[in-house]
Amino acid sequence: MKKLFSILAVLVVLSMALTACGPKETPAPVVTEPPVVVTEPPVVVTEPPTAPFRVGFVTDTAGIADKSFNQTQWEGIQRAGTDLGFEVQYAQSTEASQYTPNLTTFADEGYDMVIAAGFFLANDLAVVSAQYPDTMFAIADMGYPAPFDVAEGNPGHDPCIPNVVGEIYKTDQPAYLAGYLAAGMTKTGKIGYFGGAKIPTVTIFGVGLQMGIEAYNAAHGTSVQLLGWDNATGEGTFTNNFTDMSVAQQAATSLFDEGADIVIGVGGLIGSVVWPLAQERGGLGMWVDTDGTVQFSEYSSVILTSVMKNMAQVHYDVIKAASEGTFDGCGTYIGEMSNNGVQLGAFGEGIEVPADLLAEIEAIQAKMVSGEMTDAGCISYPDWCPGGLYPTP
Repeated sequence: MKKLFSILAVLVVLSMALTACGPKETPAPVVTEPPVVVTEPPVVVTEPPTAPFRVGFVTDTAGIADKSFNQTQWEGIQRAGTDLGFEVQYAQSTEASQYTPNLTTFADEGYDMVIAAGFFLANDLAVVSAQYPDTMFAIADMGYPAPFDVAEGNPGHDPCIPNVVGEIYKTDQPAYLAGYLAAGMTKTGKIGYFGGAKIPTVTIFGVGLQMGIEAYNAAHGTSVQLLGWDNATGEGTFTNNFTDMSVAQQAATSLFDEGADIVIGVGGLIGSVVWPLAQERGGLGMWVDTDGTVQFSEYSSVILTSVMKNMAQVHYDVIKAASEGTFDGCGTYIGEMSNNGVQLGAFGEGIEVPADLLAEIEAIQAKMVSGEMTDAGCISYPDWCPGGLYPTP
């Protein structure tokens, strides 16, 4: 019996030993949820949209579609708007009493720059620009202090208007070339001139024209005459407005009747009355400010040339500079032959200029560009030219 208990004891011990050496129970895995991360949406800081640079243009009474003075300015302003992404607008002035309201409206509406079409707006621009010192202004065919016809007490007499840039053109230079050309092309020995008003920005064309004719006469021993303008007296033929086509027709007809076979009308659209008369009389005409062969392509065969002021490009440059922070307040842009501010335009379709005459004109132009030739009329006859153009050499 004792032996049996001993055997059982041994078996129990062995059983316990075997249990201890057997495989351990694998604990159940502990499953943990990933932490929940709460993120706020990113804060996006946006700048308010930048308002476009805005330019307003105020015409004179000749209007936006005069195919000359106003139109070429507006074309340059429009091109600046398209190329540079600016907002541009014009205000048509049908009478002089609208100049101040039109300028004021643009300034009051916060336009960055306001451009006045020219000399006739000089008084109004000076007053309005003083009332809106934070607005930039520009004016064609005028610089301040105003050299002529500005009312007593007007700010235009001040030596500087800090928020105005002026633009003046040495139009007598291409007019001189046109006079020389016309003198070499006339068959009757008479050239005709008439203007819209007796103001320096109109008479300057006559000044250069006569100087060029006289230069041709001196070089060739001829006696070509200029009808409708006289540098010595400052007297000439003027319609006294820029819109009355019937008065312009009378002036041009009178010049052809007196024997002129090449006629130039200075005053925007009124000058276009010359074309049908030239066709009828077998003569030629000349245009001003823009390229007449482009503006009046249907009359190209009777357009000898054009005395051009490149105001479109000048306005473009002035607007661009203003938008870039380099506005030249108190300054005056001088457009001349050397910077392409003025030029002699293309010859009309089928008009053949003799090679020797063309060579003479090109030689004169080269002297103007180089500065060798300083007087195309305004030094000799300063009273009929915009002031401040030519310092005496």
